[in-house]
Amino acid sequence: MPIKNVLHGIRKSQTNVGGWLTSLENPMNWIRQDLMGKVSGIYLLVCFFIAAFGPAIAPFKPFEATFHENGEVVRMEPPSGQHIFGTNHLGQDILSQMLHGARITILVGVVAAISSAAIGTAIALLAGYHGGWLDQVLMRLADVAYGVPFLPFAILWVALFGPRMSNIIVVISLFLWRTTARVVRSQVLALKERPFVLAAKAAGASDTWIIWFQILPNVLPFSFLYASFGIAWAVLMEANLSFLGFGDPRIVSWGQMLKVAFQAGAMRQAWWWIFPPGIALSLLVLSTFLVSRSYEEAVNPRLMER
Repeated sequence: MPIKNVLHGIRKSQTNVGGWLTSLENPMNWIRQDLMGKVSGIYLLVCFFIAAFGPAIAPFKPFEATFHENGEVVRMEPPSGQHIFGTNHLGQDILSQMLHGARITILVGVVAAISSAAIGTAIALLAGYHGGWLDQVLMRLADVAYGVPFLPFAILWVALFGPRMSNIIVVISLFLWRTTARVVRSQVLALKERPFVLAAKAAGASDTWIIWFQILPNVLPFSFLYASFGIAWAVLMEANLSFLGFGDPRIVSWGQMLKVAFQAGAMRQAWWWIFPPGIALSLLVLSTFLVSRSYEEAVNPRLMER
């Protein structure tokens, strides 16, 4: 019966890309194989824990000024028992801002990365499977996106729509989908000529069904891979925009903290204000990259053969 042929095609596709699908079913396997990936994964788990529960355990609100017993504001105080990371020029607790800023920084990175991967994968599926004029239009759109510089476009976008966090996520997503679209499209072009896809077509399966149940499961590992790389890029982009003054002034992020420190002229005087967000951002980006590289070795068969 035709349905049996289709089911056989599905099982065959899973066998052909078993390593990829296994990496999705048991994601810890590709971390345990690499020491740097394991250490980076632990740091990322700590960051996600802080992002989830940091604001609840922060000793102060992010914009709350602290005072001495005599009523004076605790300005530019180095780390102490009351303020573990010290205070800034407005008497705000640096540790509290770090704990609140972790949520915003990681939220922007994760949401923008997932959004861009979803956009890139959708464009790749349409372009790669249908081909023809649709493929030409979508790939030329990707070429145009590659040619647009990020900062001028982001500044214009924020100027038009406002420096809200949602707008920052949108503008970052509009830049990160390009690589995902190109890489996933190349996989779609190869997959649509595989026997299990041809068998599904011969059995009368619709294009939508084939894309969703035959091709998409086999390209998802690459989508997840570039989403993980996208987290690092999104975090850097948000930090750049915030440092340049185009971030949301109503919230605290690690990039926003560096911008305020620079504006206050404290880059050299208050090391306790600069080091925590700077080191946290650097380690977050580095850890995300190392974990993504470990995952890439599990996803990419050529790297697995080395």
